[in-house]
This record gives sequence, C-alpha cells and structure tokens, in this order.
Amino acid sequence: MYEKPETERLKKALEECEGILIGAGAGLSTSAGFTYTGERFKKYFSDFEEKYGFHDMYTGGFYPYDSREEYWAYWSRYIYINRYADAPEPVYENLLSLVEDKDYFVLTTNVDHCFQKAGFDKERLFYTQGDYGLFQCSKPCCDKTWDNEETVRRMMEEQRNMRVPRELIPYCPNCGRPLTVNLRADDRFVEDEGWHKASLRYREFLKGHRRNRILYLELGVGFNTPGIIKYPFWQMTCQNPKATYACINYGDAAAPKEIAERSICIDGDIGAVLEKLK
Repeated sequence: MYEKPETERLKKALEECEGILIGAGAGLSTSAGFTYTGERFKKYFSDFEEKYGFHDMYTGGFYPYDSREEYWAYWSRYIYINRYADAPEPVYENLLSLVEDKDYFVLTTNVDHCFQKAGFDKERLFYTQGDYGLFQCSKPCCDKTWDNEETVRRMMEEQRNMRVPRELIPYCPNCGRPLTVNLRADDRFVEDEGWHKASLRYREFLKGHRRNRILYLELGVGFNTPGIIKYPFWQMTCQNPKATYACINYGDAAAPKEIAERSICIDGDIGAVLEKLK
C-alpha cells in the first residue's frame, strides 16, 4: 500500500534533521480513532440523532437547542469523549516515540488534547484553534479561560433525558453571561495568556531553525484552514534549501512543484505509516 522509497526517505529525514515542526490536522485524530460519524456517533448520540435527525457530531454542535440544559447535555458528552477519554489507537504515542529525542515543536488545529495525553511536552505545543477543555465567556468580556473538566464530568453523570441540571449550566464569573467552549468559530474566540505564550514559543522555534535542516512534518491536514499549517509549511520549505517537507494524508498528499524534489508525500493512513516508521 505504501511505496518503500517514500517511507524510507521519511525515516532518513527524521534521523538526519536538526529540528522537526509537526503540523497536525483532524486526520491525525481520525487515524487515532476519534471519528465523528458512524458507530462512535451512534454509541453516544443515538438519542439526539433520533430526536433531531442529524447524523454526525459536528452537525450536532451547531444545532439550535431549545434550552441550555439540552445544549450542555449534548456538549458535555461531546467534550468528554473527544477531550477527556483516551484515543482508541496509540497513534500519538507512536508519533512521540519517533520525535521525542529531537528538537521538535507541534502546531495543531486539533482541540482534543491528544498530544499532551500521549506525553508530548506542553511547552512544545501550540493549539491555535482552542481547547475542548476550556470555557470562555460567550461575549467575551475578558481574555480569560477556565478549566471545565469537573463541570463536564458532573454534567455527564447527572444528565437525564438529554438535559443537565440547571444548576450545572456555566456562567462567566466575571460578567455573569453564559460560558461557551474555547473554540475558534468566529471573532469571539478568546486568545488567553497561555495561547499567547505558546504562540511566542512557536515563533522562537521557527527563528531558531530558519536556516537549519528542518523537517516540516504535516499530518492529516486538509483544506479547511490551509493558511495555518499547509501553506506556511510549503512557503518555509521553499525559502530554506536545507528543509524537507513531508505530508502523510489519506487521499490527499501532495506538494507544489517548486518544492517537489524536497517533498515526501505518502497517501495512506497515518497510524499505519507511523507503525512502519517505528
């Protein structure tokens, strides 16, 4: 299924590089078993599917529920299984085993915390699009976020008939407005202190490796937000003749002709490819 020359080239690039910048999209978590449709959706949301007629978790996240009790019944389940539950497959752990002895950094649009749960150094992670594990003010009135694990677990335990108890509905401790999840969906996304510190560490990593033999390792990144990972990786590879661009993506692995000779593109399941690299 996978061409030996490409996996061998990637293995060599991993061994010889002076730094690795991992760019991770939804495809990486999908490979780890965090699917939002099919059996996993039906296991946790069959009651919502029957009542409202949607067939995937993503759609359910945008549904205009009649009450906040029902809204948080849905979202507490969603957050719990995609943020606090472990991924079914050890894809992230296998990735760490390949890069942990290198100077690496992770830029990701994923919000499921899988990198930290697998043991990646949190000082080497930049979650650009938020975190399922954080609340923010819905206005927002401030640039603060709050951990939600305790509240989410209580919502999971105490919800009945697709509703959470009213007293568990979260409100901003600063202004009293309803809280929401810290996800970049519009211009109300909160970039808190932790976000800005991670952004600074990311820029420092780029600065330190701009002339080095760096591997830009793109995993499961599509074209929903290509301006965050994919296009910058192509551009930085083009600007640095010592750089290598690698892309592993099921059904969509490609590189521009300008960097083709320094690109490694593998069309396949990320988890299977990482197993081969081990």
